[in-house]
Amino acid sequence: QVQLVESGGGLVQPGGSLRLSCAASGSIFSRYSMAWYRQAPGKQRELVAIITSGGATTYVASVKGRFTISRDNAKNTAYLQMNSLKPEDTGVYYCNTGFAATVNSGTGYWGQGTQVTVSS
Repeated sequence: QVQLVESGGGLVQPGGSLRLSCAASGSIFSRYSMAWYRQAPGKQRELVAIITSGGATTYVASVKGRFTISRDNAKNTAYLQMNSLKPEDTGVYYCNTGFAATVNSGTGYWGQGTQVTVSS
């Protein structure tokens, strides 16, 4: 059983920055990929970024150049650094972990989510 806890969300003005964290327990984090998803109010869940066990990263086009996904295997933690935030980035951000095939489809282990609100 794998447990994930997201943190770091909050209210930020447009153009600001936040760093989200996802702490994993119950398994070996370094063997798995990690993905960040988000869901805006009234909209479908969206895949934002993926980092593999080897460190390769992929981003949805709308966040390229603004967001950076990373991981610290010693701390069993993944991060999402979000810069130049826009109102359309608002939503609940979730992390998902597992082998690559599961995180790519959102069928791995889920955290509880953390709220990000970008507004003046």
